[in-house]
Amino acid sequence: MAVGGSEADLVFAGGKIRTPAHPSGFVEALAIRNGLIHALGTDDEIRELTGRRTRVVDLRGRLALPAFGDAHVHPVAGGLESLRCNLLGLRTRPECLGAVSDYCSAWPERAWVLGGGWTMSAFPGGLPTAADLDTVTEGRPAFLPNRDHHSGWVNTAALTLAGIDESTPDPVDGRIERDHAGRPTGTLHDGAMRLVAAHVPPPDPAELIAGLLAGQTHLHSLGITRFQDACVGAAGELGIPDAFDTYLMAADYGMLSSHVVGALWWDRSCGLGQIDDLLARREQAAGGLGTGGLAGAALGSGGTGTRGMGSGGTGTRGMGSGTGNGAGFRANTVKLMLDGVCETFTAAMSAPYLDRDGHPGDHQGRLFLEPEALGEITRRLAAEGFQLHFHAIGDRAVSTALDALAALPAGPRRAARHHLAHLQFITPRDMGRFAALDAVANFQPLWACAEPQMEELTIPFVGAERTAWQYQIGSLAAAGTRIAFGSDWPVSSADPLQQIHVAVNRVLSGRLGRPGEPECENPFLPDQAITLNAAIDAFTTGVAWVNHEEDVAGQLLPGMRADLAVLDQDLYAIPARDIGSSSVVMTAASGTVVHGDR
Repeated sequence: MAVGGSEADLVFAGGKIRTPAHPSGFVEALAIRNGLIHALGTDDEIRELTGRRTRVVDLRGRLALPAFGDAHVHPVAGGLESLRCNLLGLRTRPECLGAVSDYCSAWPERAWVLGGGWTMSAFPGGLPTAADLDTVTEGRPAFLPNRDHHSGWVNTAALTLAGIDESTPDPVDGRIERDHAGRPTGTLHDGAMRLVAAHVPPPDPAELIAGLLAGQTHLHSLGITRFQDACVGAAGELGIPDAFDTYLMAADYGMLSSHVVGALWWDRSCGLGQIDDLLARREQAAGGLGTGGLAGAALGSGGTGTRGMGSGGTGTRGMGSGTGNGAGFRANTVKLMLDGVCETFTAAMSAPYLDRDGHPGDHQGRLFLEPEALGEITRRLAAEGFQLHFHAIGDRAVSTALDALAALPAGPRRAARHHLAHLQFITPRDMGRFAALDAVANFQPLWACAEPQMEELTIPFVGAERTAWQYQIGSLAAAGTRIAFGSDWPVSSADPLQQIHVAVNRVLSGRLGRPGEPECENPFLPDQAITLNAAIDAFTTGVAWVNHEEDVAGQLLPGMRADLAVLDQDLYAIPARDIGSSSVVMTAASGTVVHGDR
């Protein structure tokens, strides 16, 4: 069960380590050498591989899993928000206003009030106002995206600076909230956010690096060592900065301890001419380094390197420990946003939303990219070897994405591993198409529960039939669809254990549930729950599959990267209702402890 010879650099012993290398699914101990898993076995077997320089970590019976991945996350945006006016987790309007006031008092020299993370359920009708924000921002313009980055809270100073008034038309891909007289009230949805975002000063390189490192540290604390950044290159759209150069710098200077795939943003205002720029960025990220990392090349020690993504290039830009197995950045994916979100009626649905009386209205959202244009875009991108990463929430958006994939040649389509993210609504007629088209279902499982945004801003406006179409993880898995999980942090918690809890129980855990309410009271569509093993796989082997890394990551096997997450509880020995009470106590990335007891 070992690779090569000589003593181990690091050993984890005395635990319960999940691996397919043993019929039981678990072993006691694991040895690491040069950033790779060297051997797995009993404590006695692995003890033979220790020497004077081997560090031994006593797991004390704890569970060790392959480190988690995240198939859809925004680490730089999340890190920046944590360093700015952070409204994540605040539940009420007074709490949000208090946090903004405190931020303004703490940073009087900053020209703009920036940050975000507010939840729609904290405000009447889900809509905060400029008038409220004016009372605490002291005349400075403010731009605060909400937690899903599909709505922005702005004050009067920001509206004035952007020239937004009652005569400003709604953009085709967004909406300005207005009062009865047509005056903007302070909430901007989707494409309307650009009207103010265009005036926000971009973060400087140092701030972006600080945001990336803060985000990476947070993800490591949750057992995550690899991810797909779902929006690289938006240049301020949706309040998310362009972090492409940030990743290159972090990789070149050895700051990345994660393996990152960047999903390059498709600017729907620029047309097909941007493909040349996307190709240039992919090449720039590859860096011409072949299969080694910068450090591996510099130190001349060879190694296997990080593999590329199918037909889309093989180079990896990144710093390593000299083995070529260090962290890095690739940009072989393109992000296509097809619609908005249900809560603002910008998700593209096949039938109208309901009004407050339960009657069909005259609005059903709209596609941000029309089917004919999307077909040509996907054809051209796929022909260049890009993986496609679709944002699709409404059932019409999901159908349109699947239609576009169906028009691609089967062989390259299968190799590329295109994936659809979010998938809130899927019509029954589309359920079998994912497996047939080799499309990966990229779910954010934390959303598959009955919480205020679902109960107050979704179910009343879609009705009973479409409510049952939501987050059908169990049915898709049973139909043979490959499932990957992501968090969409900072939209919602990045903690895989909280998301696994919901995937298995279809309710929030006590840590994230509403205060004073009992746990596990109202499971949401419980027939769509999946098993613990399936949920863990979606965060490990599922993400590895999406990122074309299944031969180097996602499982604990000899020769694979030594990425581990150690938990404080054995998920296999506690009731399912207690999964969300667990935490990661140690994380190792390529054999280096990046969180926990060092």
